[in-house]
Amino acid sequence: MKIAIASGKGGTGKTTIATNLAYAAAEQGRLAVYLDCDVEEPNGHIFLKPTVDEERPITRPVPQVDASLCNGCGACGQACQFSAIVCIGDKPLLFPKLCHSCGGCVRACPTGALSEVPREIGTLRIGRSGQLGFIEGRLNVGEAMSPPAIRAVKAAAPVADLTIIDAPPGTSCPVIESVRGCDMVLLVTEPTPFGLNDLGLAVEMVSAMKLPMRVVINRAGRDGKTREFCDRNGIRILAEIPDVRSVAEAYSRGALIAELSPTYREGMECLLDALGQGVAR
Repeated sequence: MKIAIASGKGGTGKTTIATNLAYAAAEQGRLAVYLDCDVEEPNGHIFLKPTVDEERPITRPVPQVDASLCNGCGACGQACQFSAIVCIGDKPLLFPKLCHSCGGCVRACPTGALSEVPREIGTLRIGRSGQLGFIEGRLNVGEAMSPPAIRAVKAAAPVADLTIIDAPPGTSCPVIESVRGCDMVLLVTEPTPFGLNDLGLAVEMVSAMKLPMRVVINRAGRDGKTREFCDRNGIRILAEIPDVRSVAEAYSRGALIAELSPTYREGMECLLDALGQGVAR
């Protein structure tokens, strides 16, 4: 079972839910793994405190030019839709950070002057937090595209009973890449006007991908507009986490709320069961 934890905006508590669900699953004895796909600012390690056993570079293929074979025809630049390679006069100029690694320029070159070489864009960190598998991607500063790093994180995941994917916030390409292929998307929101607006955007995205979804309301209070929205759209709310000081203090210390008390741990276990039932249906 693969469950993505996502949110329309940052700061809703997405990583809090993802790390606590993963911890609770491992404590139940499940073969579970946590994937931090928020590669631009991963922070799941703050809460899970894993032992990292392996680090390896994340690479993607980019073109290189053999000047002795290039005739300056410009076919490569014409084939590239992203201006990652352009010809000035009879010399091709490369802009690797714009490259989408489609290989079109290599195929378009009539003289075979172009070939592909790996370029490092980030780091993959693999380890364990107790019985829980842990995989994290870290995109290098200045890199423009995170989906290749997210794909690397997902590709490194071992076979497990439960895979928890901590997706980036928002509804753009990195989020779509993170939730692709999942059995369920759990949307974490907060009862504020901004939270409700961005929840609506996230619901549209997940609906377009035809994936089942559920909602958790974090810092829940008296505002009933989020519940009304979910009722109106036929989306089931699985849990509401109260806005209490002890939870906020645990977060500020980098502690898991499932370790605060048996009540919170049981709550996470019930949330896991509810997600499993939703997937089974």
